[in-house]
Amino acid sequence: MEIQSVGEAFIRPGQLLADRTALSAASRWTQAVSEADGVCVIHLSAGVDPCEVTADLRGQGLRASPNHVLRGQPLWFGGPASRVFPAPPVGFKQGRSRSDVVVGLLDTGVAKHPWWAGSDWYGRLGPDDADATEGTQAGHGTFIAGLLARQAPGVSLRPHRVLDGDGLADEASVVRVLHRLRGNPPQVLNLSFGGHTFDDRPPPLLGDAIGALTQTVTVACAGNTGSDRPFWPAALPCVIGVGALDAGLQDRAPYSGHGTWVDACARGDWLTSSYLETGDFAGYAAWSGTSFSTALVAGAIAHAARDEPARRAADRLLDSEETRQIPDLGVLVPANL
Repeated sequence: MEIQSVGEAFIRPGQLLADRTALSAASRWTQAVSEADGVCVIHLSAGVDPCEVTADLRGQGLRASPNHVLRGQPLWFGGPASRVFPAPPVGFKQGRSRSDVVVGLLDTGVAKHPWWAGSDWYGRLGPDDADATEGTQAGHGTFIAGLLARQAPGVSLRPHRVLDGDGLADEASVVRVLHRLRGNPPQVLNLSFGGHTFDDRPPPLLGDAIGALTQTVTVACAGNTGSDRPFWPAALPCVIGVGALDAGLQDRAPYSGHGTWVDACARGDWLTSSYLETGDFAGYAAWSGTSFSTALVAGAIAHAARDEPARRAADRLLDSEETRQIPDLGVLVPANL
């Protein structure tokens, strides 16, 4: 994937996202247009800056954005947990617990694992939803699936592979998958990826796609930026943004994004979960990052939603008057691992 850095944001060079109302206004800069699943990708003429065109179109009241690149958020820089580590097997059985709650998981896919052997949801997966086997974030989706399964026993997962093996996806690909979810939306949606925008404004097409899932509680990671700069989609008003606490559950993990736009937090350091069987890994790993604290919050909401609508369960779980509040990280959600 070709990527251009704009400050601390990343975009697909020469590409613009818009809805159909902006096509005419953008025609003088347009070389080609591809339209699918509710989003138009405008391929700009050579040398045209997508950020400048975005500013022009927005000045006309139109919805447009560069095609931002989003990244999974395991911890990759500094500290003792800068990569994924092999871990000994962890005992876990789904048992007889069954839940009608469905959690959508947009990530690198999910690999075969003993924890969900024979489960209905895994048996319905196709080859396009299998976890990536190569790349710096291969196994990311499988790791998150394990956290969700343990936090919400009996839940059904609905994985969709949107991130490649290096944990990268462009905004257009994510919006298209979200558009397809409208016909059969999950109760809870886990998005353990994100990024900055070039101007720190909300990405309108991504916001529209998530907002259209009116019955779904969307949970997204606050990012491993260590800053209060808004990280999208977590900072969208319609999304529960999740930061990470250290293993002691007292302090913010130093890498975690934070600020008034973060709604909840959970442990992010040294979590153990399912993983690929490859090299030194025998299907289990230890990893850190806001990607994984997000799965704990999404799983807690899914578990609570067994007995009430997901939105009501989320509101109750995140009621700051009844639960511990962490400054700039929101409500603490405990892990049931």
